[in-house]
Amino acid sequence: MEMENIECVSSTDGIEDEEIQLSHNHNHQFSSAKPHNILLPGLAPTSVHELLECPVCTNSMYPPIHQCHNGHTLCSTCKTRVHNRCPTCRQELGDIRCLALEKVAESLELPCKYFSLGCPEIFPYYSKLKHEALCNFRPYNCPYAGSECSVTGDIPYLVSHLRDDHKVDMHTGCTFNHRYVKSNPREVENATWMLTVFHCFGQYFCLHFEAFQLGMAPVYMAFLRFMGDESEARNYSYSLEVGGNGRKLIWEGTPRSVRDSHRKVRDSHDGLIIQRNMALFFSGGDRKELKLRVTGRIWKEQQNPEGGVCIPNLCS
Repeated sequence: MEMENIECVSSTDGIEDEEIQLSHNHNHQFSSAKPHNILLPGLAPTSVHELLECPVCTNSMYPPIHQCHNGHTLCSTCKTRVHNRCPTCRQELGDIRCLALEKVAESLELPCKYFSLGCPEIFPYYSKLKHEALCNFRPYNCPYAGSECSVTGDIPYLVSHLRDDHKVDMHTGCTFNHRYVKSNPREVENATWMLTVFHCFGQYFCLHFEAFQLGMAPVYMAFLRFMGDESEARNYSYSLEVGGNGRKLIWEGTPRSVRDSHRKVRDSHDGLIIQRNMALFFSGGDRKELKLRVTGRIWKEQQNPEGGVCIPNLCS
């Protein structure tokens, strides 16, 4: 969504503030590559695994598996899509289940479909889907919040995608100093947002800042997401600070994993939230223009081998 008259000034680890004109009209649609079909080692293409592939959607079939009078099979989801007609021979499907194929599937063990991305696990056929929904090797969704981007991939790929396709600002360092400026702060719309990516401790972090309606009240919110899994995100902490006129607000927390969607994090209010009246007070002047300076830092929690307690590791 377009953000008119908003500027972001960023300095990281001693870098001078520089004026950055925001442009958030990137409503590009991207498409992901289709996952590879995984075949059991040693099986020919005309294998049982291939027989379990629905001819309509090409996904693996799970009970109830339907068949027509001629023995052609398809999944229960596609049965309604083809209006109860076999897509192979056009005969009426009826309510015949292929119990033999369901029984064969029960005896199979298959590798996770993300084995090419590093997952070594093998599962019974009917347990495979549950694992794949939570597999640590599954691709990440694009963390860009300003459009319904469908790109998925590993972290290095998504970092390049954010930089090249979404033109997101990239910074190196674990401290930041942003200034957000808006000429008319009363024009607060849903999904008015901005995103900056930081690289520190060999990891990538997404800093989100946006304005939206919380009930009837317009608010500003800033929060950090970790580009990795939740188990890794817990190794880091961050703080955000905003203030002016001798007052300040401080938020400290653990970054959320990008496995959690931007909307999920925002709607859980897990970040620094600033009411509009407070934001205008921090801005000073005649309260007709928003001028918020948000500073912060990221640090890594290190385990003390002697005491067993976490101590912060601050980057220089």
